Parts: sequence; C-alpha cells; structure tokens
Amino acid sequence: MQSLTSLHTFGIQAKCNSLETVDSVDSLVYAINIYKNQPLLFLGEGSNTIFVEDFEGCVLLNKLKGVHVSEDDEFYHLSVASGENWHELVVFCIERGINGFENLALIPGTVGAAPIQNIGAYGVEIERFIHSVEFYEIESGRMAYFNRKECEFAYRESRFKREAGKRIITSVNFVLPKQYQLVTSYGPLAELKEASAQSIFKKVIEIRQQKLPDPSKLGNAGSFFKNPTISMSHFLDLQSRYPDIPHFSAPEGMIKIPAAWLIDTLGFKGVKQGDVGCHQHQALVLVNHGNAKGKDLIYLARDIKQQVANHFNIELENEVRLIGRDNAIEL
Repeated sequence: MQSLTSLHTFGIQAKCNSLETVDSVDSLVYAINIYKNQPLLFLGEGSNTIFVEDFEGCVLLNKLKGVHVSEDDEFYHLSVASGENWHELVVFCIERGINGFENLALIPGTVGAAPIQNIGAYGVEIERFIHSVEFYEIESGRMAYFNRKECEFAYRESRFKREAGKRIITSVNFVLPKQYQLVTSYGPLAELKEASAQSIFKKVIEIRQQKLPDPSKLGNAGSFFKNPTISMSHFLDLQSRYPDIPHFSAPEGMIKIPAAWLIDTLGFKGVKQGDVGCHQHQALVLVNHGNAKGKDLIYLARDIKQQVANHFNIELENEVRLIGRDNAIEL
C-alpha cells in the first residue's frame, strides 16, 4: 500500500491500494481504465481533503499543467490546467495586471478544486469569472464541458461537488474584464487608503496568515465547516438571546452566520481531544497536534455539529471532504 500522509495537509496517517500520477489527459484515461474496477479518487494538493481511514482504491494525483492567456478589447481569457496551484495563478495574474483574483489570494489547493468548492473570500466567489469547465466523464469515457450556468454554483457548492465521482476536471476557462471594479467591501479591505489589486492582494495575504495556521507547521485543512444561512425569523430569535451575534445578508432574504462564532460561543476554541483540536485562535479550523487519528477527528467534528444543533437549532455542514475506505463519508 502507498502512504497518503504527506498528500493531505491535515496529515493523518493513511494509505491507499494504488497511487498514480497523471500529467496528461491520456495518462488520466489510461489510469482510469486500469483501475476502473476499484474506487478512484482524483487528488490535487489535499488541502480540502482529509483521509480518515485507509482508502481501499487508487488515488490519482493531479499534475496536469499549463496556463494559456489571450485577450480582446474587453476581456482576458485564461485556460488553465486543473493541476496548477491556485495561489500561483493569482500571482501570475497580478504580475501581468490582470485583476479579479486578488481577493482570493493564498487560498490553498489547485485550480481544478476552485470550481468544485466555488472558492470565495472577502466578497468574491470564483464563479463570477468562470466561463466553462472541461472534464473527463467517467461513465461515458469522453471529454465534455459545462458552461457557468451548467456548473450550478452556490455557496461553496457546485454540480461537481454534488455529483462527486462522475467527472474529473481537466481545465478551467476564465474570463476577466479589463475594466474591473475592485471589491473592497470586506472590513479590513475597506480600510485601505489607496485600493489597488496589488494592495488588496497583499492585505488578503496578511489577513489569512494572521487568522489561519500554516499547514506545513500545524496540520489542518482550512475552514472545516461552512458558514450556515438561516431564515430572518430564526435569526431574530437568536438575536433576542445573543444581541451581538454577527451576521451578513444572504440571497433570498436569508441571513448568514459565521460558523466560527457559533463554535467559539460554545467554548470549543482551543479544545483538544486526543491529538485533534480546535485551533486556539480560529475555532472554525480543526488541527492535527501531531498524531491525529481519523476517529478522533470525526468524534470532535460530530460533537461540534451536535452541540451547535442543540443550542442554536442550526445544522452545520462540513466544507472539508472526508474520505473513508471507498469514498467520501458524511458526518
């Protein structure tokens, strides 16, 4: 069996039956055909995936590379292979005066993971720049693509995530307007005296480095839970009990509540169970203190989920993908 411990940023000790590197569509198709009779998992940088058990199948490591840029009078057009590092793409664009991605700096992972999660930060979600997503469809054995509408994006959601295991993203096509209105609505960004793509880029990196632990020093997979949305009536009820509850407007009259506040209010920040814990400075991030076990992570995550449901009548959803013996598992 092959070790997976260094291939996911949480760092739980886990193994898989087979491990194959794919660096072209041809090698991807070849590997799928060879291992089609066992569970398959396509893995980028493992920054949003945690192996909680040994995976009894084949893990395909995404090493598809390439960035192609063209432009017309109004737009930049980028076609990017799914194995490219996301932050390196942001840097690539900043250096060439292509604006739009700066709010999404330092988000870990690959370009191919971006549409799956519909990554977002500081007022921007990636869906606004996606023109289409190209993929290999496992059942039919053919290459295909979805336009932005067909991707069915939502908050940290997409068709790719809801229909996991059906398609493997090979490249993402972006369109970025040359006349782009910078987004500085997030608190710290609004304080910038002279907002520019470069200053936003630097500020976002500064904020993220202050808030989130470096996975190379303390194993983690970033924000473990999504920020939940609730109805206005539900929010007003909570606000009557917690006047200072932070909140943000969400589509269709809903209200978004920071999951970190819910978890922190229940006293989980800094809590340890075995070698798994809630980060001492950011309750939304679960961490590996050295020799974390998958069962301990699941226990703590379920405890948090249950306590939030009991106290706030809010159902948390994990943002991180948890992988068991043969596929993703639910909390």
